[in-house]
Amino acid sequence: MKSVLEKVVRRFRKERGKGAGGDSGASLEQLSQWQLVRRRFKRHRLAVFSLYVVIALYVLAAFCEFFAPYPRQWRNLDYRYSPPQLPKFNLEHGWYADALKMEKDPITFQKYYTPVEGEEVPLSFFVRGETYNLLGLFEWDRHFFGVDHRAVENGEVEPERAVFYFMGGDKYGHDIFSRLIYGARISLSIGLFAIMITSILGIVIGGISGYLGGWVDDFIQRSIEIVRSFPQLPLWLVLGAVMPPEWPLVVTYLGITVILSLLGWTGLARQVRGKILSLRQEDYAVAAHLVGASHGRILFKHLVPGFTSHIIVVLTISIPGMILGETALSFLGLGLRPPVVSWGVMLQDAMHMQSVANYPWLLMPVVAIVITVLSFNFLGDGLRDAADPYASIQ
Repeated sequence: MKSVLEKVVRRFRKERGKGAGGDSGASLEQLSQWQLVRRRFKRHRLAVFSLYVVIALYVLAAFCEFFAPYPRQWRNLDYRYSPPQLPKFNLEHGWYADALKMEKDPITFQKYYTPVEGEEVPLSFFVRGETYNLLGLFEWDRHFFGVDHRAVENGEVEPERAVFYFMGGDKYGHDIFSRLIYGARISLSIGLFAIMITSILGIVIGGISGYLGGWVDDFIQRSIEIVRSFPQLPLWLVLGAVMPPEWPLVVTYLGITVILSLLGWTGLARQVRGKILSLRQEDYAVAAHLVGASHGRILFKHLVPGFTSHIIVVLTISIPGMILGETALSFLGLGLRPPVVSWGVMLQDAMHMQSVANYPWLLMPVVAIVITVLSFNFLGDGLRDAADPYASIQ
């Protein structure tokens, strides 16, 4: 009986050690907090998948010139409101799309597109196209996927038919898919930069409020209550309307980033204050004070790092709100304006119901926004569950 019990115990310990996969077989007691967080996060499959989606979105945004088939201002007026051309594949022709031609209804004069029988648009990977500066470092003319212009040069397809609108075209003949990728750089980066400003304001102000206490804490908390009493969207609209339309594009971009940050820091500041209040009397904080450490060192060197994982979770969940804020301002014409390309600016073409009813592909930016927001929310849920690895160790 004793030998059987020992075998069970050894097997349990072995499986327990394997459970901390990726941590060199260490037992749970030997793992650091970040190792436990990573271990629990890997079990949240939806959060892991969302992390990959977020990474893919930011890679597309960073290298948008390479992944977009056309430059953001490229257009072909002969293909206004062109429907999406889905890529096809067969062994004889490889990748291709149906060539389209525009026709007009003789009664309603409405324009529509029909496939050209026997004519195809050859597609390929790593094709040559418009020259661009990749990340501002060097010039290149390769695009990830697009029209194979070698077939055009060989006379296999007419040059005017050698166009590829993966997600359709808008009223100016722009390629929506290309502009969607270019818009990701603006919309995603605004959310990222705005959350950086939010994190600085929230950590500093909330940390000072919780650490000093007294009248300083009361003053900061009453100020936060005043800021939070304003309705968020109307205040964004007012601040967006104040920005002069003649501002340069870079200044407008920075202005939108600051506007989105003005109201976002209050929630983080309150959570940081609560954490500091619970940690400032801990032994290590008192010991640091007794050995002569400055208040700033105690606050930002000893206390704040103790709940960094919690801060990361809060900021991750806040990014979708920043992206939606930029989209709302730009959609209403109070944020970014053409020729800047963002998801909110693109949605201005879908402002009229008749356009949406006739050309539903104008709503493709909505799909990108929904995917981005859901990915960040699922990622935040996974991080929130993993941020307290000692709550339920399995």
